[in-house]
Parts: sequence; C-alpha cells; structure tokens
Amino acid sequence: MIERLYTTGVYGKTEEQFFAQLADAQIELFCDIRQRRGVRGAQYRFVNRTYLQQALANRSIGYLYVPLLAPTTEIRETQHAIDETQGIAKRARTELGGEFKRRYIHEVLDRFDTNAFLDSIDPHIQRMVLFCVEAKPEACHRSLVADCLARDWKIPVEHL
Repeated sequence: MIERLYTTGVYGKTEEQFFAQLADAQIELFCDIRQRRGVRGAQYRFVNRTYLQQALANRSIGYLYVPLLAPTTEIRETQHAIDETQGIAKRARTELGGEFKRRYIHEVLDRFDTNAFLDSIDPHIQRMVLFCVEAKPEACHRSLVADCLARDWKIPVEHL
C-alpha cells in the first residue's frame, strides 16, 4: 500500500542527481505522467522513454506510464499562451496559470478514479513518485495530481 507519494522533475538536474534522488527516497514505482515521453536535447536524454525505462529497471524501480494524468494538448496550449503573454519560457516557469489549473482539474482530475488507480498498483509498493519535467512542482501539473492523490489516499507528499 502506498505510504508516501513523491514528485520530481528533471530540469536543472544531471542524470546522477536525478537517479540519486530516487534512490535516496527509496522509490519503488515511477509514474510517468507526461503526454510526450521525451525531452529535447542531449542534456536530458536520460528521461526519454526507452533510456529511462532501462535505467529504472537497472535500479529495480518499476515504471508505469499513466497517460490519463497527462494534460491534453489543448490544456497545455492554455499554459503556453499564459507563458507567452508573461514572456516566460517553460523551463523558467515558477507556477501554473489559473486557467490551466481550472481546466486540468475539471477535464482530467475530476474524471480520474483515484481509488481504481490505487487498486491497480501492486499492494506491496510503498513509495511512488510522479514524474514530469518542470523543476518546480508549483509549475507543473504533477503538483495538482499529488494534491488530489494525497487527499484521496490520505498520505503525505514530498517534492524531490
């Protein structure tokens, strides 16, 4: 049974830092909640789908892709428009816009069955991490997912 939920991003981390944080937190299950499971540029190639899955397997960490928790293209475009209006690059964003949050909660989280999700996870798993790319959890939908799961599952959340 999940006892603690973590979240993590990749921007600003090296491969060594990224995997060391997972090891230090004793992560057993890595939940990828991105729409696209790749990142442009050699700097972050280690979180591209194939490499990431193999690296996690080498560390005995399970991998689960949960596309139902990824924001749709239309919702992502809402945030891109907010970022553009504010002159902020995605990698420099420090918080999500209100319209993004509203749409994501209404169109994704309100329709997501958190109890069915929990039932689908091996009951021996105690530590799970939600992954997307942004450095700050407040700048990423993973914080919204974490808040929802923490509330429904009554567990603590820690942002790595």
